Amino acid sequence: MLTNGREQLNPMKLLVVDDEAIVLSTCRRILEEEGFDVLLVPTAEEALEVLEGTTVSLVLIDIKMPERDGFYLMDVVRELCPKTPVLLMSGYHTVETVEEATRRGAAAFIPKPFTPEELLSAVQGALEKE
Repeated sequence: MLTNGREQLNPMKLLVVDDEAIVLSTCRRILEEEGFDVLLVPTAEEALEVLEGTTVSLVLIDIKMPERDGFYLMDVVRELCPKTPVLLMSGYHTVETVEEATRRGAAAFIPKPFTPEELLSAVQGALEKE
């Protein structure tokens, strides 16, 4: 992965939270090919456990998950790690959902299904802003 024209020696850690295994494996494949260190969890609770002991550069969260949804998790992440960009993704995107994500501080919203280019563009854009 290149950052500002220099090769990154310590890969950035990204946390991906989604209850669908296919989405987790797809994100891992796409992001690891770009040199990111990718942590995958299927629930908000597990994401919070990871964040207690690990510093991550970015969190990518699905909105629709059982028990605790992505908006809940994003709010907690924004409190615990205010400088860490959060990207939200959903297969149920509406104008209201995108507006809610923006209002609550998401760095970007990614509609599912997404292409590798769409995912990488959102991730790189969020990391460059921070």
